[in-house]
Amino acid sequence: MKKIAIIGSGNIGLSLAKGLVKANFVQAGNITLTRRNLSHLQPYQEAGFQISSNNNEAVKTADIVILAVLPQQLNAVLDEIQPAIDPAKHLVISVISGVSCAAIKEKLGADVQVVRSMPNTAIAIGQSMTCIASDNASANNLAEVTQMFETVGSVVKINEDLMTSATALCACGIAFFLRAIRAASQGGVEIGFHADEALKMAVQTAKGAADLLLLHKTHPESEIDKVTSPKGCTIAGLNEMEHNGFSSSLIKGIKLSALKAGNLYTKEG
Repeated sequence: MKKIAIIGSGNIGLSLAKGLVKANFVQAGNITLTRRNLSHLQPYQEAGFQISSNNNEAVKTADIVILAVLPQQLNAVLDEIQPAIDPAKHLVISVISGVSCAAIKEKLGADVQVVRSMPNTAIAIGQSMTCIASDNASANNLAEVTQMFETVGSVVKINEDLMTSATALCACGIAFFLRAIRAASQGGVEIGFHADEALKMAVQTAKGAADLLLLHKTHPESEIDKVTSPKGCTIAGLNEMEHNGFSSSLIKGIKLSALKAGNLYTKEG
């Protein structure tokens, strides 16, 4: 079984580690988690993961290197691990927003195979939507990365120039849909439900709506048509939301997040 080093064990790195172990893709002992402050990783060490504050050493013992640091930290990390990178051994996977394969190879070496991957935090429960792209990875390595992320959700291979857009729609999108659920639960409180009841109702309703599309493979509007009747309460509520910019605000938010994601990383520094 291959060994994995997750460089930068914040929310997304830890979500990935937990998801891969939960799906039995790899044992916890074959994953090394790195972080500057190891106190945050003590519960993971107790769960069987290897932990380290030395990125270079973690890379040396790994076959797959997953870069999960903040974009602003990446250049320093790449300089740190570059001496340990062996193009014949290592597959590098980056889950960092706005950073191209070319930018990583510029630091680590042109022969290093790099795959960009954009999961979201639902990876921890095996429900991620992960997009992957590469400009030089072999078919075998792409298949391995696909298999890795399919154990923790769905995977779509896309062109690399769409990776920033994937960040906004899938990674940031988790927060957008959570905020919509929160708003629905607040509406439930206003019409008479206790907060815990309203949240449970909103969560299950949102899950049901998503599953309808996944299982029926239908368009949202066809499912909406089944709920709306002439002069009914559903269409009245939908139209009120649209008059107040529901769809347009979500579209604008996704576009702005995509723009922001594309500007998080600079080669300087």
